[in-house]
Amino acid sequence: MSIRTSGSVLLGAALAATALTACGSTSGSSGSSGGDKTITVAASGDTNVQQLWQQLLIPDFEKANPGTTVKLSFDLHGNNDQQNFARLAAATQQKKDPGVDLVASFTDKAASAGLLADVSSQVTNLKDVDPQIVKAGGAGAIPYRASSVLLAYNPSTVMDPPKTLADLLTWIKAHPGKFTYNSPKSGGSGQAFVVTVLDSQTPQADREKMTSGYDKSLEKDWDAGWSTLSGLNQYVYQKGVYPNGNNQVLQLLSSGQIDMAPVWSDQFISGQAAGTIPKTVKAQQITNPSFTGGAAYVGVTKASKNQELAAELANFILTPDEQAKIADKIAGYPVIPISKLSSEVQQKFSGADANNLRPGLSPDHASDVNDLWDQKVPGK
Repeated sequence: MSIRTSGSVLLGAALAATALTACGSTSGSSGSSGGDKTITVAASGDTNVQQLWQQLLIPDFEKANPGTTVKLSFDLHGNNDQQNFARLAAATQQKKDPGVDLVASFTDKAASAGLLADVSSQVTNLKDVDPQIVKAGGAGAIPYRASSVLLAYNPSTVMDPPKTLADLLTWIKAHPGKFTYNSPKSGGSGQAFVVTVLDSQTPQADREKMTSGYDKSLEKDWDAGWSTLSGLNQYVYQKGVYPNGNNQVLQLLSSGQIDMAPVWSDQFISGQAAGTIPKTVKAQQITNPSFTGGAAYVGVTKASKNQELAAELANFILTPDEQAKIADKIAGYPVIPISKLSSEVQQKFSGADANNLRPGLSPDHASDVNDLWDQKVPGK
């Protein structure tokens, strides 16, 4: 999600393209045939997302549904999302088989373009998902995991971590050189910090418009926030050094060169499990406003010839067992109430508010944030 920012397999983009270009051919979804049922999932993202689908969700679904085959078309890092979206749009318009039954990439664009089917009556487990999270995905989009940005800190040097954004800004100025964030264009954790500062001085009604739509005139609300951000330059790491990417921030924090930083919840939890982030480092959510977060979505394609089976898969990954496995595999927030999951899972997200996600900006506004930050903050 996001620039980490945020996505199963005929491996590789080329094969992904093959699936999406299999218009009317037999290389995509085959539907029911002789008792066998086959669907294709198109996903993108990092290797952890690929492994989630390839090693967990698909094998579990096939085991629970004997005779079913799920093919995975995975586009690493989403490098071909734009082309694959265009092919899906063309196949839908021409009423041809897109070769893909369930998308787990560019879902927001597919929803906006009307390329997803409404299968909500078949995905009965949606009843457990916050309607606001469902609505945020657009028509036909089904949330299946989430994450948010948290404030990570070293408790040996930060005895009383900030609880609010105002407290955090005060702390940064009182501890020069001990905080930084990555440039928003290079990663979602830095972008979340920037957007949260901008949001803190944006009227709520305007912010809501910028969540799902695009109105450039509303960006005048960001002027005070840009001033706040440029005013922090002298207090951040080495008087204005902004790392390139989420991982560089985590490295600075883990090595003790800084004491506090915004980080992605799943990267933080996975890093501690892998030993790359010391267990002593803590993370929590701030308030007023909180850092942004959001869900990742799947969607059944409107042109799919096997929507029923694709909807069954979407429903399956919303069961408590699969949600718990997603939490374990990639530290993704469950999208169903965390109270439905084990105490072990609940403990994993004890420092976060997994069922209260503050959405980010629409893609166009988020892109503007990235460009404007380059112009208005470093060196100013």
